[in-house]
Amino acid sequence: MTERRRYPSDLSDARWQLVEPILTAWRAERRGRGLDIGRPPNHDLRSLLDAVLHVNRTGIPWRYLPHDYPHWNTVYAYFARWQEEGVFDQLNSLLRRQVRRQKGRADEPTACVIDSRSIKTSTNVPVTGQGIDAGKKIIGRKRSIVIDTVGLLLGVLVTAASVQDSTAGRTLIERIAAEHPTIRKTWVDSGYRQHLVEHAATLGIDVHIVRRDPTTGGFTVLPRRWTVERTLGWLMNHRRLARDYEAHPHRSEAMIHLAMINLMTRRLTSESTPTWRGAGIIRNHAIRDETTGRNTL
Repeated sequence: MTERRRYPSDLSDARWQLVEPILTAWRAERRGRGLDIGRPPNHDLRSLLDAVLHVNRTGIPWRYLPHDYPHWNTVYAYFARWQEEGVFDQLNSLLRRQVRRQKGRADEPTACVIDSRSIKTSTNVPVTGQGIDAGKKIIGRKRSIVIDTVGLLLGVLVTAASVQDSTAGRTLIERIAAEHPTIRKTWVDSGYRQHLVEHAATLGIDVHIVRRDPTTGGFTVLPRRWTVERTLGWLMNHRRLARDYEAHPHRSEAMIHLAMINLMTRRLTSESTPTWRGAGIIRNHAIRDETTGRNTL
């Protein structure tokens, strides 16, 4: 049997070695409980994850998966199960610690940055799960993320766009306090209100609001704030995240975790992929790689 054709979104051998232990342990644990998908499981875990990453990177509908991947129905079933059982959370935690070590940082951060972005939704997102961001004039959902000072994801919450930043921020702050007790400081923008600052103080976290200088005009790089803007930019290089296509918000959160898994595995193996924006001009121009920040040809 010939080997399946490899796509640019597929995992290399080195990247697969980083994530394989988690997925193998997950399958073994399910097998021990008699909960395998399929009896016996006859799908290769690497091909399944490659298929999910292909959807995440290219933005295609599940039904449009190339036929040399497992059937789309099977791929989505595994994606849903991995999300429900916290596999993507485990992979993000494992890879984040490795990237931080690679950069000479401690495994757990002591500070973080919180921000949100409203995004339009597709027609398959229920109306009840959408809202209007009056400030941005966007009808859809809001992605609130927490990152460490390196730019790596610590937490994500997807809500209707009408949910106030401080409301989503309160939920995230509580999660961060429980899951990352070493964090003592966070930075937010002026969209977050004083009651969030007071609530975070009860959890032992100092919230610092970074305000824009009213005397300056045009684009200005704000201290600490640029790191979270950069992370949001990294996410948008994955076409599935250019708009929210997921019917369920927790599936949307899983797609954000997948984008970060893709990014961190490439960092750890020093692999690079041109951005979609640069793909059409690769012959004539150097392009900036999203993984390393360096120009490639």
